[in-house]
Amino acid sequence: MRSNYILLLIKLIKMKVTINDVAKLASVSIKTVSRVINNEPSVRKATFDKVMEAVKTLNYQPNLAARNLAGSKSFTIGLVYDNPNAYYVLDMQNGILSCCKSEGYELLIHPCSYAKDDMIEELKTMINRARISGLVLTPPLSEINEVIDMLDEQNIHYVRILSGQELDPAQTECIYVNDHNAAFQITEHLISQGHKSIAFLKGDKGHKSTRERLSGYKESLVSNNIKVDESLILEGEYSFSSGVENAKKIINQDKSVTAIIACNDEIAAGALFAARLMDIKIPDELSISGFENSPFSRQTWPKLTTANQSIETIAQNAAKLLFSKTRGQRNKDKEIIKTFTPELVIRDSTGPI
Repeated sequence: MRSNYILLLIKLIKMKVTINDVAKLASVSIKTVSRVINNEPSVRKATFDKVMEAVKTLNYQPNLAARNLAGSKSFTIGLVYDNPNAYYVLDMQNGILSCCKSEGYELLIHPCSYAKDDMIEELKTMINRARISGLVLTPPLSEINEVIDMLDEQNIHYVRILSGQELDPAQTECIYVNDHNAAFQITEHLISQGHKSIAFLKGDKGHKSTRERLSGYKESLVSNNIKVDESLILEGEYSFSSGVENAKKIINQDKSVTAIIACNDEIAAGALFAARLMDIKIPDELSISGFENSPFSRQTWPKLTTANQSIETIAQNAAKLLFSKTRGQRNKDKEIIKTFTPELVIRDSTGPI
């Protein structure tokens, strides 16, 4: 028996592994292997585990294109985004891909501008052409009601990544990022170092994260009996150039400002660059903090105080939640975290007055 097993493995090494080989090694029918690969809920757990062990041993790779053509079920999910930050997109992609591998799905990545007039039609066309099984939506697309209404009309499974706090534990379509609490923590940190005149550089208006981070900043000021000065809150975008421009503006406008909170690390890196151009010492004369703990926060000098937000982990949990909707009961046993609060990371860009 052992020798037959070894001979089978040697034979398989020399040729492409097929579904027949998996069935033979697992001692089940080809139909049973197909049911396991398609994750049909009727398969007993013992049989499921035995077939998956054979799949792993033989490194069997199902032909996803053939599977999509063979039946009505799609084995492709989509990631839809409108975010200029390449680091964010890459981490999101890697997180979802790691789950797609284990589930036997492919990932279609689709950039889409939320400001385009034909955005809804573009998404609808993509869904129909690619035969998408489900979608992971990132901000700001995940925050647009018209997009959600269209997906409901198309009967497409989706998971939304949103800035905010989980309000309903029974909610089955959202992963939340508690930006409000994270911004509150950053502001509290600066106040604890003696800062009272703290400027806030906003990101894009269209992103709810901008509003959530601003509200956390304001709440911290109020709770510490510091008046919210609207002149210290500047409109902007999630970009380096926005950070440069607004930092120059606020420094020239109000010499009493001793700290800046930027809505993300890219803005903060721009603010840090502007301060250097103006011969302002960081953090001796001005403290600057970012948000998200992206590579920008570690590539600047000094390194940025920020809020660590694991995009890859958030993406993995979004994918798990999506598969729990598309795959049925077996995937519901997997632990899914639905709310993330970015954690304060203190580095050298902030210090006491």
